[in-house]
Amino acid sequence: MAERSRGAGGLRAALSTLDGPPRFLLLSSFLIPLGSFMVLPFMSVFLHERLGMGLGTVGVVLAVASLVQFSGGVLGGALADRIGLRRTMLWALAVRTAGFGCFLACLVWPPVAVVALVLTCCGAALYLPANKAYLVHGVDEERRPVFLSAGNAALNAGMALGPLVAGPFVLSSPGPLFLVVVVLFAVVTAGHARLPAAGGDGAPAAGAARQGLLSGVAALPFAANALAFYLYFHFQHFLAVYAVRRASAEFYSVVLLLCFVLVIVVQPLASGLIRRMPYALALAAGFTGLAAGLAVLAIGTRPALLAGGALITLGDIVLFLKNDLEALRRSPRSDAVVFGQQRLAAGLGACAAGVLGGQVYGLGERSGHTGWFWLLAAAQCLLLPPLLLTLRGRTAAPGSAGDDTEGTTTPHDAHGRVPGR
Repeated sequence: MAERSRGAGGLRAALSTLDGPPRFLLLSSFLIPLGSFMVLPFMSVFLHERLGMGLGTVGVVLAVASLVQFSGGVLGGALADRIGLRRTMLWALAVRTAGFGCFLACLVWPPVAVVALVLTCCGAALYLPANKAYLVHGVDEERRPVFLSAGNAALNAGMALGPLVAGPFVLSSPGPLFLVVVVLFAVVTAGHARLPAAGGDGAPAAGAARQGLLSGVAALPFAANALAFYLYFHFQHFLAVYAVRRASAEFYSVVLLLCFVLVIVVQPLASGLIRRMPYALALAAGFTGLAAGLAVLAIGTRPALLAGGALITLGDIVLFLKNDLEALRRSPRSDAVVFGQQRLAAGLGACAAGVLGGQVYGLGERSGHTGWFWLLAAAQCLLLPPLLLTLRGRTAAPGSAGDDTEGTTTPHDAHGRVPGR
């Protein structure tokens, strides 16, 4: 109880230091996914039922869009490194606003829906690395986890609320819904235009033009993030078909809502503990949580779906935040580039989960034993992470930024970089 009180007090103390621009970014971190998730979660249904696309075509379009949204983050980070954080966010929001505008046009000419989806995903890829880097610009090491987890909480709150708001209208009245989202994004874009430049904005970071997209990548956090997203997206991609057949679509929504609420509530409170946790312990705890949750899903009952979703989410709360923090600590690159590289890792993992997991789930479905799919995924959570130790030994020299010194952190200016850049 005392630890919980200290965590809540530290969270309030850290967030009380936020001035106008970071508060606006946190508000935007809620409004942007709110608008996006009023549309995007319904795309498979909208493209198939409203626009008449075949399910095979729908699957290809969504796979490409997901890969662009995640992996394109590495380009977003590089762009922010060259033209500045604020300008990158403005360009990203302009692209995304245009994308949602194209959804209006697709009601007249359906093929434009593909262009609309790709544009919105390109905008997301460009925006998120710059947004995270701006949020932690100039923030000391101790408060960074709180700010990042607060941003994640706002993001998940928007993601949770968007489908609830839009569900009754996306098929019956899509035109007014798309128009509301376009106006929302236009307002958020105008607000970003009033943000002050984050020190050095508008001038390329030193050496940025000479460095490749993956130069300076923190190998272990990059690989750990790819693996975490690969395992998590077994849950993300295939829980819907599994849960709806065993419970209902409404109960599936309840499971997702529980997962969102856990991220919103738990991650900010636990951010300080996650920051202090040795990296090896965080990886062990996170992947164990994933393994336990995936194994519980194999039971297939409603309580098991809720418990499995909760365990998986708790594991990911540790993994996703700690991997980002470790990547920032170990890499000499700017924060925006680091976040972009981590998004690339996430995209590769999510894509692999879709390709490989889809084949395995299909085999289980044809044999009538889909529970084995979750047990196999759980086994991978235990068998694959030890391979990361080979990267740890290969990339960490004693005393270097890559050294996993238990319980210690490396200051952000250890490589001669400006904090928050």
